Amino acid sequence: MRVHVPEELRLFLPARLRRRAADAAEGVSWPYDGTSSLGHVVQSLGVPLTEVAGLWADGVAVPDSYRPPDGSHIVPVPVARPQPMPPGAPSPARFVLDVHLGALARRMRLLGVDTAYRNDATDPELVRQADEERRILLTQDRGLLRRRALWLGAYVRGSRPEDQIGDVLGRFEVPLAPWTRCPACNGILASVAKEEIAGQLPPGTRRMYDTFSRCTACGRLYWAGAHHPTLAARVDAARADTVRAGTARVDDASLAREPRRA
Repeated sequence: MRVHVPEELRLFLPARLRRRAADAAEGVSWPYDGTSSLGHVVQSLGVPLTEVAGLWADGVAVPDSYRPPDGSHIVPVPVARPQPMPPGAPSPARFVLDVHLGALARRMRLLGVDTAYRNDATDPELVRQADEERRILLTQDRGLLRRRALWLGAYVRGSRPEDQIGDVLGRFEVPLAPWTRCPACNGILASVAKEEIAGQLPPGTRRMYDTFSRCTACGRLYWAGAHHPTLAARVDAARADTVRAGTARVDDASLAREPRRA
């Protein structure tokens, strides 16, 4: 069979096939045993089905269970951006990230996106949490995305957190509510009177700042400290990404809240 791999999916191909896929207008030749499902064939190329919106065989849309005849011309269609959610998916979307995406998890929480993360979670635990809580599993582990039990996952493109957050916000429609979640644990932040927590503050902080918030889950305190400009720049960059992508919305109420130190 011949497989035409669109440009958006070529990063998943083995290095030896990428140039051939780009140069061959009619697609690349791929061996087929005559019994495997089309979904299995596409994944054998390295492309997770989580990145595929549909499959075409000889000009006809087919399910991933389809077994094509010998000599078929196959086209996997990349997921749309923004990606439509399946029926019954939570709104807004919520996420769980694998152990290698800790920096991305903190960025997403900074933006107020519901993001579960543990640096010691095993692959089975991640899949189970994604399924039970209907969270989208974000990872760069293609093997994890190929697990049949996983209800919904996505491959995160980019090696830097700023590139990764742009990729996620470009793919999923999710409202942004900056400064409303704890970057450490994902809990909700709530305003707290300075008098109530004065005894927990360093003397310098007590003198210089008057506005504080506290995580309702873990109790951590936040205020607009010295590194707030760096965090604010990250928030502004994420907002700009969503405007360019035309996907995520910003919770207008959150814009009026005092920025907190994370």
